[in-house]
Amino acid sequence: MTILPIHPAQNASPDALRAFLTQCRDAAVRAGRAKLVSISLAVDALDPLAVLESIFEPGEPHFYTERPGIETAIAGAEVAVAFEAKGPERFAAVQSFVDETLAQTIAVGDVNAPFGGPHFFAGFAFRDEVEAGERFPAARVFVPRWQVAKAGTTTTAVANFLVAPEVDLTALADRVWRAHAKFKGFRYREADGMESGEQAAPCFTTAEAGDYRVVVARALERIGSGEFRKIVLARALDLQADQPLHPLRVLNGLRQRFPDCYSFSFANGDGPSFIGASPERLVRVSKGVLETEALAGSIRRGAGASEDAALAAVLRGSEKDLREQRDVLDDIVARLTPLGLELEFSPEPQLRRLANVQHLNTAVRAALPDAVRLLDVLAALHPTPAVGGSPREAAVGCIRELEGFPRGLYAGALGWLNARGGGEFFVGIRSALVEGATARVYAGAGIVAGSTPEKEFAETELKFNAMRDALLTP
Repeated sequence: MTILPIHPAQNASPDALRAFLTQCRDAAVRAGRAKLVSISLAVDALDPLAVLESIFEPGEPHFYTERPGIETAIAGAEVAVAFEAKGPERFAAVQSFVDETLAQTIAVGDVNAPFGGPHFFAGFAFRDEVEAGERFPAARVFVPRWQVAKAGTTTTAVANFLVAPEVDLTALADRVWRAHAKFKGFRYREADGMESGEQAAPCFTTAEAGDYRVVVARALERIGSGEFRKIVLARALDLQADQPLHPLRVLNGLRQRFPDCYSFSFANGDGPSFIGASPERLVRVSKGVLETEALAGSIRRGAGASEDAALAAVLRGSEKDLREQRDVLDDIVARLTPLGLELEFSPEPQLRRLANVQHLNTAVRAALPDAVRLLDVLAALHPTPAVGGSPREAAVGCIRELEGFPRGLYAGALGWLNARGGGEFFVGIRSALVEGATARVYAGAGIVAGSTPEKEFAETELKFNAMRDALLTP
């Protein structure tokens, strides 16, 4: 990426912008191909979700993720450039697209600010091939035209656009200037269907194919025969509402209920949005340090402090849950050690408490060697035993047969990459696929020796409740 020593805010005029874009067009002519131009500006405090609500269009892709508990959020809308891939090499193909795009990128402004510069938003389905009719491809990555992010008290707005050799400079300069003015003094508007008090809570009819308890019993038989040690099986509830569901309304409810989770929305531009509040980080890279975690084993929260502590003690003493969580940690170690990573982690799992459930969790850190990229780690880890099973190949190969539905992005990897090699991906669980007045809601549980169909059914019911509540919020 070429970073030019030009700051738009210090020489902000239509003439200066046109002169800069003329330089970019000349560079595109010399290269014989379009250049991605990225302009970053530190702006007055903005709420990225409110911005996304204001510019939301069902026919435009968007990506949003937030960790309210640590005051970070990033939103991107519309498409400057995009790429899709499938097959076992999809992570490598996306990395090649990122590298090729950055090689043709010209960046100016507050590029080194938090969330400055172009960001690549990506979604990887659970499987490396998807079935006919699924709403998202096996891998999709895009650079948005408009990006707004906050990190603590810092807000950064980014505009990304292609400058082709034959571009109409007058029209492009006008569009970029208007966007610059808009984000320097952004005025929120209420998105259609988002007005408070406009609608009553939706009413739903619910359908589910099959009996999950029967599915769990079948899996336990196969565990008993030695086919695999663990398999993660999900349920899919199909909900039909009596009114259209606005994905960002549901998202807003989720982020308020679960401030310690990754609230997210990923829209493909054709209507569907994949939304949720995931507790599980898959991988984060910042300043050369990699972070991941082994999250598995769960129990509900208590009604008060005493019951909560008693339930936590049950979880900490559960041989079944400890074994399940250790299996995830051992798999992470086995898959990342060959990449040359020296992993650091506590010998004993900690408790991770969410609003409605508590988990066993082990945080893992390592310095990332120069030759290893974030997507290399992602390709090695996905899917972890927390969403697939172990041994991975044996368990994952049986999931579709037992569950009876395609997962799509459920239990996939969603997140972003920046131009400095950093980024963050989380697991697409505690989630729903929303389109019009329909929603398919997902929840799963890890099945190991010692699991019982009734307990696993109860665990998925607990996980469903969060999404049900968000969908029912008027």
